[in-house]
This record gives sequence, structure tokens and C-alpha cells, in this order.
Amino acid sequence: MVKVYNYADLSAEEIKSLVQRNVDPANEIRTVVETIIGNVQQHGDRALLEYAHQFDKVVLDKLYLDKAELAEIATALLPEQKAALEVAYQNIYKFHQTQLKAEDKVETMPGVTCWRELRPIEKVGLYIPGGTAVLPSTFLMLGIPARIAGCHELVVCSPPGKNGKVNAFIAYVAQLLNIDRIYLAGGAQAIAAMAYGTESITKVDKIFGPGNQFVTKAKTIIQSTTVTAIDMPAGPSEVLVIADGTANPAYIAADLLAQAEHGIDSQSILVATSAEIVDKAISELERQLAILPRAEIAKQAIANSYAVIVNDLNDAMDFSNIYAPEHLILATDNWQQITDSIINAGSVFLGNQTPESVGDYASGTNHTLPTSSYAKAYSGVSVDSFVKKITFQHLTPEGLQNIGPHVEILADLEGLHAHRNAVSVRMSPLTS
Repeated sequence: MVKVYNYADLSAEEIKSLVQRNVDPANEIRTVVETIIGNVQQHGDRALLEYAHQFDKVVLDKLYLDKAELAEIATALLPEQKAALEVAYQNIYKFHQTQLKAEDKVETMPGVTCWRELRPIEKVGLYIPGGTAVLPSTFLMLGIPARIAGCHELVVCSPPGKNGKVNAFIAYVAQLLNIDRIYLAGGAQAIAAMAYGTESITKVDKIFGPGNQFVTKAKTIIQSTTVTAIDMPAGPSEVLVIADGTANPAYIAADLLAQAEHGIDSQSILVATSAEIVDKAISELERQLAILPRAEIAKQAIANSYAVIVNDLNDAMDFSNIYAPEHLILATDNWQQITDSIINAGSVFLGNQTPESVGDYASGTNHTLPTSSYAKAYSGVSVDSFVKKITFQHLTPEGLQNIGPHVEILADLEGLHAHRNAVSVRMSPLTS
């Protein structure tokens, strides 16, 4: 079921091929997504209603649910379900609240002061995936830092269920976040609607949220063709588990399957220091897979996954940094020996008692993370993702006298006389 490789036997080219994922060599996904984007641009709400019928198999009479409707839907939750969502809310809020810090002013030379101030992005779009699993946890992960940052308008899109509504969990999170309405749109069409605006949906300045390959492709196209930014190219989810002899095979299998049940295009990678660990983990995986409610989905994802046998934890870390996983689990009691070697990862789970599930839901860290090796260049979502940092500088007369002559010389070096003059005119006693 799981393909197994020996790291020592793999060439650099073979490793490069092995870690590649979610490619679209024939541009088939791009072609479909570009058609959807063009249709939404041209036809707005009508296109969204048609796509709801085509993709979600539901006929909508309007594109949104308002506060009263969401409150009604949320009444279906049990008290313990509300309590669990509230615990997740509080932990995520606590962790992200610490990220909102004022920065110190710096006097770079006497009379010259520089600093940065945060300003919220005015209008943000939050995409909450639907499909085979509806994710209220993603709503928390995006909505909480947006609220902490002080964004002026939150536009929320999520695919409608078969009943033309969202589920009670998402409705309750909307109450926790004080969201006025949720737009019933999913997939690439929702991304296009937030990027360009429709009759009902406001055009936003930045779009957030994970999704399938169509959503990810839509986000990358939008980023390159409009003035709308995106959080990151967060595509199908993935986990890499590094395990040594101190790991528990049952835990390893559970973590691999937890990732695999996200979707058929998810990927679960095991990097272990012996063939014995791999064999035991695969046996456990097969046992646990047989009783999973989402076994068919997980089975297809596992078929897209593999294990790598390495000599030691250092080799394991080398492979992990090349793969650059969205989620990295260090299934070892010796995790402190290798954490300093982590270069590329979205979120890291340390030790045998720390399953990825806690980060997905309620530990406090954000689960909207870079996939497909984008962890080499991107961070996960945070409060920083929802703000701009504007630089300021202020000069006193003394500061101008101190820095001015140097700026004049630098402007001369570049042949930019007007730049020099903007300083010189202030330093001249005739004009000051």
C-alpha cells in the first residue's frame, strides 16, 4: 500500500521528483479556473448561482445567509459542541493576541527618528472550504487574527450544503466572530468573486484560506492579474512524520491517517530511522484504516504517499527540509536534538504526545499553512498577515544638518539632482 524508499539509494534528481506535488503539467486545472474566473468577472452573481447548481448540486434563491439565519442554524449545536468551539476560540485568540505588538522608535542618528506602525488591511476575504469536510476550525483560524488586526470588513465565502445553507458549526463560529453574513460560494468562483467583486460580494484587498488545487490555482492567478493579494498558495494538505525507535507505531499511523482523511490529494510522508519502524507503522495504518469512516478518501491519499528509510535523525531532517512540509511531526523523544536543524516547515509538533490534530483545532497556533514546498518562502497565517507595516521618519533641524550632507553626496553619486535639491533647499539659510 505504501511505497518505501531508502534515502541513501536516491539520487538528487530522484529526491527532487519524489518531493514534487500538485503539479499541473498540461495546464488542465489552469484552463478550467481561468474559464470560471472570466465567467464570474462577466456575469457576477448569476455565475455564482449557476456554479452552485453545477458544482454544489443546490439551487439557491440568494447568495448569502444573514445574522438572523446564522443564529437560527447555530441553535442545533449541543452545549458540549459550543464549549469545544469556545475553548478553541480562546486558545487561538490568546496565541494570536501576543502577535499585535507596538514597535520601538529608533533614533538612527541625532535628530533622525524612524519607526513602523501597524495598519489593518481594510477589506479581507475569508474562504472557508467545504467539499468532503466542512471546516469551522478554518473559520476560527482566519477570523480571529482578522478581528485582532482590526480589519474593517470581513467577507466570508463558504460552499453551500445540499440544503442551501452552511452547517451549524460554521454558523456558531460566525456568532463568535460577530460576522454579519456568509456568502454561499465555493471553489475558484468564490475566489474570483472576492477578487473582482459582484453585485452582492464586495471586492477585497486580500484573500485568505486553504482549498483544493482549483482554489489554489485561482488564488495564484488572481495574485498575478489583479491588485488583490493572497495569504499564500495553500493547496492540498500534507504531513511529514520523522520517527525513530522511541516512536509509537500506533501514534505514527494515526497521524498519517489524520492527514490522509482531508482529501484524496492530501499526502502523508513517513521518514523513519529503520525499516522496522516503517513496517510496524504500515501494519498499524492498515489496521486503523479499515475502521475509518472516511476510509475510501484516506486510502486514495495513502496511495499518493510514501515512506523513506534514513540512517539517522539528521538525514531525516535533511529530507524534511527538502520536502518543506506544511505540518512536521517529530515523533521522537529526542526532538530537542534536531529542532535547531528545522529550516523549512509550516508548523511543527514536538514529541510523541503532540498530534497534529491539536494544532488543527485548538492549541492556539494557526493551521492555515504553506503547502507544496512553499514553506521554503512563506509563513503560516498570523496577525501579521492581516496588517500592513507603514514606516515613518521624522527629522528635527539638527537631524537634517546631521544627515543632509550625506544624502546630498549619495544623490550626486546617482545623478539625481532633484533628490539632492530637496535636501539642499532645506539646509540653505536663505530658504529655511
